[in-house]
Amino acid sequence: MAFLTTIPSNETLVLLKPIFGTDLKNPSSITPFSHYPKTPPTKIQATNVVHSIQIQDLITKPRKNTVPEFQFDDYMVKKAKTVNKALEEIIPLQKPIIIHEAMRYSLLAGGKRVRPVLCLAACELVGGGEALAIPMACAVEMIHTMSLIHDDLPCMDNDDLRRGKPTNHKVFGEETAVLAGDALLALAFEHVAARTSNVASGRVVKAIAELATAVGSEGLVAGQIVDICSEGKDVTLKDLEYIHVHKTSVLLEAAVVCGAIMGGGNMIDVERVRKYARYIGLLFQVVDDILDVTKSSKELGKTAGKDLATNKATYPKLMGLSRAKKFAAELVGRAVEELRYFDAARAAPLYHLANYIAYRSN
Repeated sequence: MAFLTTIPSNETLVLLKPIFGTDLKNPSSITPFSHYPKTPPTKIQATNVVHSIQIQDLITKPRKNTVPEFQFDDYMVKKAKTVNKALEEIIPLQKPIIIHEAMRYSLLAGGKRVRPVLCLAACELVGGGEALAIPMACAVEMIHTMSLIHDDLPCMDNDDLRRGKPTNHKVFGEETAVLAGDALLALAFEHVAARTSNVASGRVVKAIAELATAVGSEGLVAGQIVDICSEGKDVTLKDLEYIHVHKTSVLLEAAVVCGAIMGGGNMIDVERVRKYARYIGLLFQVVDDILDVTKSSKELGKTAGKDLATNKATYPKLMGLSRAKKFAAELVGRAVEELRYFDAARAAPLYHLANYIAYRSN
């Protein structure tokens, strides 16, 4: 992979380091999920691992079975309808009318619902039913929508178009847009806490903590502030990776990890899907950067060429378009590799979602 010589080496690249020091080949390093701190990992004996499954059953070689035939388009339509119905019911049009109109305007504006679908797919991957993760899937989408509303503001990216429609502040004004985003963020956590059922309380709390970390000063906010502070400066590939792992990848990761938690996944399941999600999270941004220079505003549903016009650091700019495409191919390959440890039929949605993210056109 000669193109990797142009980016940080495997020893320094964030994505290629073991997640939180977890060693999947060493049972003694595995921590029961309900006691697992994000950093640093504590060493608890393998006999304490959640679930009554044998440890040797968990530490398996990658499966060689191929992905079964799968109707991905039908799957996406079905899941998106489920999510849209749930989102519609979460925010009725009530007083104060203006704030609920603004919240609904952006939340129900369409979109591919990739993040909530990833959440549901991860839940089902580890054997959970869709209903267990619906509140979390909706929460992830509410937080994603909040980030878009705020990101489009004049003080941030200053964009006029989102999902083919005028941005929230263009319709409702900047003050209302800020408050609509704030309200969606608060409602997301309220919804998970109040509406999740048939999931152990320890798992719900752990998932909420995962999601909160993804949004806060160690996650999305960290990526956003570093991005802002990097404007007009020389940005290295390492800097760019930090920005996008935190600004974009982290919420995709949270969607997948929280879905696996709600579905009853054990520690090894969760860490494998975490790695999968980190790869597709960065992949999502690399592809976004590529589309920004190869597609029109009409095709994208948002302003095209904006990064180039503002001289913003992107993967095509720092690596070149051809190498950025090769990097995207490498990321999707690594993501899919993590799914080989799971049942092929259950993993099929996540396999196809990785390829969908890699080869999407908007």
